[in-house]
Amino acid sequence: MEKSNETGEFILKGFPGSHVLHTAMFMILLLVLFVTLAGNVFIITIICSNYCLHTPMYFFLVCLSFMEIIASCTVLPNLLFILITRRSSISRAGCFIQSYIYYFVSMTDFLILTVMSFDRYLAVCSPLRYTSIMRNQVCIKLVSFCIITTFLFLLYPTIITPRLPYCHHVIDHFICESAAILKLVCVDITFLILNTIIVSVFLLIGCLIVTTISYILIVLTVVRMPSDVGRQKTFSTCLSHLIMLSIVFGSAIFIEIRPPHKYSVETDKMVNLVSTVLGPLLNPFIYTLRNEKVKECIKDTVRRRTVF
Repeated sequence: MEKSNETGEFILKGFPGSHVLHTAMFMILLLVLFVTLAGNVFIITIICSNYCLHTPMYFFLVCLSFMEIIASCTVLPNLLFILITRRSSISRAGCFIQSYIYYFVSMTDFLILTVMSFDRYLAVCSPLRYTSIMRNQVCIKLVSFCIITTFLFLLYPTIITPRLPYCHHVIDHFICESAAILKLVCVDITFLILNTIIVSVFLLIGCLIVTTISYILIVLTVVRMPSDVGRQKTFSTCLSHLIMLSIVFGSAIFIEIRPPHKYSVETDKMVNLVSTVLGPLLNPFIYTLRNEKVKECIKDTVRRRTVF
C-alpha cells in the first residue's frame, strides 16, 4: 500500500487478502458493474419509450434507476482501480465528493422508495382518486422534495467535515465512508457525530413508519378484495417493491442501528459492499422479471424493432 503524503491525500485500506483474491473480486465486480449499468439503462429506456408505462409508479422507478446508476459509478470504478492496481490513495477533495454523493444517493433512495410505497397505497386503497391525486406535477414535486430534503440533511456535515483537522490519513474502508473518515479527526467532534446519528435515525425511522403504515393499509385492503386474481396481481406488484425495501432498509438498519459492542470493521465493509452492489444490480430484474406490464412492453418493443 502506498503511504499518504502531506499534499492532501487519504489512503483507503480496502479489503485484506492476496493478489489472487483481489483479482477474483475485480472480475466479479467488473461484471456486476456492467450488468448493473446495462440493466438500469435498459429499464429507463423501456419506460421512457413506451407510453403505456408513463404512470407515476414507473416515473419513480426511472428516478430510482437513475440513482442506482450514480451510486454504482461513484463507488465501484474506484474500488476496481484499487483492486487491480493496489494504488489506494485518493485526494481529499475526491474523498469528500465521493462520500457526499454516496450518502446523497443512499438517502434519496430511502425517500424515493418511501414515496413509491405511498404511491402504491393510493393506487390500491383509493383507485378512483389516484389519477386526480398523482398528477405529473405532483410526482415531480415529490421527487424534488426527496432531493431537497437530502440536500438539507447533508448540508451541515458537508460544510464542516472538510474543514476539520486530520491527524491520520488511513481510512479503514474501501470507500470514503463518513464514520471511517471521522475517526481520523484530531479534535472533539461529539456534536457532529451526534448530529449525523440523529439525522440518519430520524430519516430511517421516518421512512420506515410511512412505509409500514402504507403497507398495513394495503394488506387490509387486499384481503377484502373479492377476486383472487385481483389479490394476486396486487400482491405481485407490491412484492417487487417490498424486496427492494428489504435490501435497502435492512442494510441501513444493520449499519446505523446496532449495539456498539457488536461493531466490526470487516463486517461493516461487507455490509456496505453488499448494499452498494446488490440493490442497483437487482433493481432492473426485480421490477421487470416480476412485472407483467413491463414484460409485455418489452415484447412489443422487440416486435416493433423486428418488423422495422
